[in-house]
Amino acid sequence: MSVRSLLLLLFFFFVVSRGLSQQRLSSSSELLALYRLRGSLGIRSRDWPRKSDPCSAWRGVTCLGGRVASLDLSRLRRTRLGNLDPRFAVDGLVNLTRLSSFVSSGFLLPGPVPPSLGPALPALSRLVLNGSSVSGSLPPSLAAAANLTVINLSGNSLTGSLPPQLGRLASLSVLDVSSNALSGPVPAEVAGLGGLTVLNLSFNVLSGALPEDLGRSADLTIIDLANNSFSGFLPSRVWSLPSLRVLDVSFNNLTGNLTLPSLVSNSAANVSSKDAVLNVAHNQFYGPVTASVLGTVFARFESVDLSGNYFEGDAPIAANVSIGGNCFRNASNQRSFQDCSAFYASKGLKFDGVLPPNATHPSSSGGGRHRLAFILGGTIGGLLFILMVALILVFLLRRRGTSSGGQRDVGGSTAQSGSGPPPPNSVVVNLSLDGEAFKIEQLLWATEEFSESNLIKHGRSGDLFRGVLEGGAVVVIKRIDLRVVSKKDGYLAELELYGKASHARLAPFLGHCLDAENEKFLVYKYMPNGDLSNALFRKTSEEDEGLQSLDWITRLKIATGAAEALCYLHHECNPPLVHRDIQASSILLDDKFEVRLGSLSEACAQEGENHPNVITRFLRLSQTSEPSISGASTTSCSYDVYCLGKVLLELVTGKLGISASNDTSTNEWLDQVLSCINIYDKDLVTKILDPSLIVDEDLLEEVWAMAIIAKSCLNPRQAKRPLMRHILKALENPLKVVREENSGSARLRTTSSRGSWNAALFGSWRHSSSDIVSVYAHPREGSSLKQSGTAGSQGSGQGADVSSNSHSHKRPSKEVFPEPSSVLHDLAE
Repeated sequence: MSVRSLLLLLFFFFVVSRGLSQQRLSSSSELLALYRLRGSLGIRSRDWPRKSDPCSAWRGVTCLGGRVASLDLSRLRRTRLGNLDPRFAVDGLVNLTRLSSFVSSGFLLPGPVPPSLGPALPALSRLVLNGSSVSGSLPPSLAAAANLTVINLSGNSLTGSLPPQLGRLASLSVLDVSSNALSGPVPAEVAGLGGLTVLNLSFNVLSGALPEDLGRSADLTIIDLANNSFSGFLPSRVWSLPSLRVLDVSFNNLTGNLTLPSLVSNSAANVSSKDAVLNVAHNQFYGPVTASVLGTVFARFESVDLSGNYFEGDAPIAANVSIGGNCFRNASNQRSFQDCSAFYASKGLKFDGVLPPNATHPSSSGGGRHRLAFILGGTIGGLLFILMVALILVFLLRRRGTSSGGQRDVGGSTAQSGSGPPPPNSVVVNLSLDGEAFKIEQLLWATEEFSESNLIKHGRSGDLFRGVLEGGAVVVIKRIDLRVVSKKDGYLAELELYGKASHARLAPFLGHCLDAENEKFLVYKYMPNGDLSNALFRKTSEEDEGLQSLDWITRLKIATGAAEALCYLHHECNPPLVHRDIQASSILLDDKFEVRLGSLSEACAQEGENHPNVITRFLRLSQTSEPSISGASTTSCSYDVYCLGKVLLELVTGKLGISASNDTSTNEWLDQVLSCINIYDKDLVTKILDPSLIVDEDLLEEVWAMAIIAKSCLNPRQAKRPLMRHILKALENPLKVVREENSGSARLRTTSSRGSWNAALFGSWRHSSSDIVSVYAHPREGSSLKQSGTAGSQGSGQGADVSSNSHSHKRPSKEVFPEPSSVLHDLAE
């Protein structure tokens, strides 16, 4: 065959193949279905042009034989009008009977998964809706799409349980429903799917025992069950899986004597250990980890995390194993002898470990028992003495408070008990400094007699109504019913604050009406964008503000504004004022999304400022740190810092309601999220990132920085939390938090915590948190997996750096994260 003939033949095949892939759509019913989908989603005309053939000109549409075979919405954009009320017209897809792949990664499809999706698309083999704001429960009818091989619904807001009907999907290879709110047990039908290669159920609230059928599929390479509430034992057949490369069951309640007798199967030698991860951290596994067992483990896994369990024996010495929080001998950062002994006793076993250094064994010699008795006696006696002193002080303080009598002086009125200074707890308000004095008739007219149509919300300190004054000014009126609210004088405290404080970051106060006996009214300027709780994900009719979700620049602007407002209260007011009600609903936003801090009825002077007595301050500081979201007994600036940290996490994760809650589920969520914030690993933060955010590499570094700042604010030790002025400085310079400075002069060593916001903000990280994390690489499209890495202290006590085979991360500069000796010097000052 001549060269010319060969070229002609190749050209013929090229034309034929191109014609098959770009042929015109031959089905009018499918064309109608695509146009209905285009209209319901509001897709831009540049992506799906109206007068062009979908098969050849529509982005993300792939045809085969003149019929639609694949839809990929992940790179499409909506029009401004499309962002107002995006809908998913699944009924239009009924006619796409040959659709085999539907992908919408990061493209918002708010609302539940339509129950008719499975029956409508019988040829569907790939369903990828990760990060699409899908909510509701997972419909059992999805199993009607019997050809499904990939289901990826990670990073959404799914609730309810896993339907057992998914076990009918015999061809299913990848099931990823991670980072949702699914609950209940894992059905045996789902765990026993014979064709699974990836099972990712991490970051949910699933519970109960793991089915024995888990591991039935010999092709399983990834099992990720981390951050759930599973209990019971890990099925033994998991260890004999020949292709297993990632096993992560961390942060659960699993237990068992994990001696791993059959970890290496006959085919295990064919499995490469590169990137293989075993993570059983923070469970209740126990038993000895001998050298032979450890050798067996490393025959399969490159990185191993055993931390936070009850393993015993000699401490394993290896650079790629984490062992903190166990019962190992001759290792630092282990549980106490008493804790380990009590745990093994509860299992009917004897703990054969040795005491940690400087501890006293309960079965030591007679002299040791006498010393222990003396120590206990002295400790108990000292505690009784302190308690007696405390009771005397409380008695004296109460007696002084009751004898000082007197009534509150409001509006310049004279106390009835005679002349002299007002009592210590009274509120003195000069109403002449607190805006205009409105008449009740004006407020009734402005709010249409406080009609329900003008009600904004019910608050703890009063109901908020929208009103329009006679001049056309839009206002918010707080109606305080003294017969209902628990804090009767909250409005007086707020008036006092506005009479003394003035700052652009506080909600603009216009005036008051105190004429009625049982009702008081405070008037504020109306904030067009409401508060953060309803502005983060909002629906608006304004065409130029049609975004469904706030972009990152606006979120950072809001965080900085809130910190600026609190910085004024904490550092510019004398005495310092504590807000005590920092949450998303108290952060108001004007027409330019500038922060105006509201909900000031709980604000008061910082505890201890007017009590110079050292013992009194000590007694006050010994109280619990975070009693409730209202902070009724918490008058320390560190409480505001803690609450702001929760708001920052809301901005990063998009998880609403966290700052307004302090229940068990919220605290468990915080534990899960904080485990994904590491000062050495930027990619970890993508696991908790709000899926509706679109960020590039630089913006991702800012997100990472804000997450680090939030974690510092949420330090469980009040004394370790940064001051608000340091938080403000960090939010104003987020990239400086995580980037290595180029110039040598910028990498200055910190010598004083007062002179460096960096040291003050991050000095406690090395001492208060163990940033031991695991991340998996993405082995295939459609699976949400992590690359392994560890940071923190190993058994030898040396600081470990994070290493990754697929990513290289920037190590934060010494200016931001000082060396341990520098930090200790700063803290000592």
